[in-house]
Amino acid sequence: MTESVRSFERGLRVIRSFTTQTPEQTLADVARATDLNRATARRFLLTLEDLGYVRRVGDRFTLTPRVLDLGYAYVSSFGVPQLALPYLELLSEQVHEASSLGVLDGAEIVYVARVPAKRVMTVSIGLGTRFPAFRTSLGRALLAELADDDVVAVWEASDRSDPTPRTVRELDALRQRLHEVRQHGYALVDQELEMGVRSLAAPVRDATGRAVAAINVSTHASRTTKQQLQQSFAPALLRTAADIGHALASRPV
Repeated sequence: MTESVRSFERGLRVIRSFTTQTPEQTLADVARATDLNRATARRFLLTLEDLGYVRRVGDRFTLTPRVLDLGYAYVSSFGVPQLALPYLELLSEQVHEASSLGVLDGAEIVYVARVPAKRVMTVSIGLGTRFPAFRTSLGRALLAELADDDVVAVWEASDRSDPTPRTVRELDALRQRLHEVRQHGYALVDQELEMGVRSLAAPVRDATGRAVAAINVSTHASRTTKQQLQQSFAPALLRTAADIGHALASRPV
């Protein structure tokens, strides 16, 4: 017997229907995106408007900055992003590239901390950005920790549309990449998320050895070869992941 609250689930569905592609929606748009009838969608939108999470201009609705409170509540309770940020800043200074911290959420990787590089990157990434985990170094660093049945479940649930010419297209190919992650201790993804972008990631472990997050550095293929990533970036990345793990273990309970 389920104890879930159906109306709460629907309210969250309404919030999540607002995306980068659909930042403004009409009532009809929200009803269609959430598979709710118009009357139900309207009740949720008006409730969210009363609570300050949604703003209405004419017949269009948008989220307000108050929605960020939901994400900040997670970040504050999780604790790792604030702890990791100084280490990410140091790593970014060492390699002169962007560094990030991400967590696995189902079949997606979610960015929860980021230090941008002082360069222009074609991939726009902010806190809360999500990508299919199997296409990212952060995701693979964490997928390599899972049992094979769980990897299969992630693969089947993943959005595999719009691949690059380098994106893995078969489950066996992903399994091989994850095997390499376990061998090397880090994941290297070469232009599988977007052409021109290479990234390297390693898991961050808590005091029990469990991977609770992953950190990465990302660069452009035109200025950093795969060999440079492995020889120059990987040692700094692995040291940083270990340092964050030690800091986690040293936190007061």
